Amino acid sequence: MRFTGARLLGVGLAAGLSAVTIALWTTGRLALYINPESTWFAVSMATIGLVGCAVSFALPRGAEDDHGHDHGEADDHAGHGHDHARHAGHGHDERRSVWATAATVTGGVLATGVVAAIVLTPPATLSAEIAMQRDTGTPPLFQGADTVALAATGDTASFGVGEWASVFATATNPEAFDGDQVTLTGFVTPGGDGFSLTRLVITHCVIDAQPASVAVASSDTYETGKWVTVTGTIRDDGGRLAIHATSIETVAEPKDPYEY
Repeated sequence: MRFTGARLLGVGLAAGLSAVTIALWTTGRLALYINPESTWFAVSMATIGLVGCAVSFALPRGAEDDHGHDHGEADDHAGHGHDHARHAGHGHDERRSVWATAATVTGGVLATGVVAAIVLTPPATLSAEIAMQRDTGTPPLFQGADTVALAATGDTASFGVGEWASVFATATNPEAFDGDQVTLTGFVTPGGDGFSLTRLVITHCVIDAQPASVAVASSDTYETGKWVTVTGTIRDDGGRLAIHATSIETVAEPKDPYEY
């Protein structure tokens, strides 16, 4: 039972995580968890892990405990003088063994629970509620001054909500962007005289996802979390940039709901 449990906590859990990673990749849903640029690394490591787990089953159970410590008769004679010390420390070793067993069981239960949750929970995107919880009101950290400089040249064809959120939050010359035409897709969150158009921006994985929002001036109201495509003109409203919408179309959640 001890050897079987060790296999479950080691090889079994590693194989489960590797298999889930590969399954998500083959079904096109791995991007719900990590930046697509990291897919090759995650899938490669999962494949190596799965192969390693399969190979490890060629070892007989308990082989990892066979250290081959057969030092011969000389070691037996040399150890006679230490018998008393070993007996004195026997109680301490037992207590340490109990604590080690308890720690192993606790860690095993937690690890098994985490893997079980990953295997059994259907892949899903982070919600609008999580985006609002993570919104600290500070400028986005995923863009820098180079984004604002690029926007000032008018080369904004590839800009998403993340890039424009950085421009809106940090531009020192908002009048330079007055009149720019944009078409952006995101989900609705509360904010301003209208609503905020929001996307979650991932650097590496969903753990570091940050919300990016731009203000949309509109008299229409939309349900929080509703995905929409906004077409309009950026206006400098007294030093505060906002998109004045000319059309707002409700859309289905994109297959890849994040920006990177």
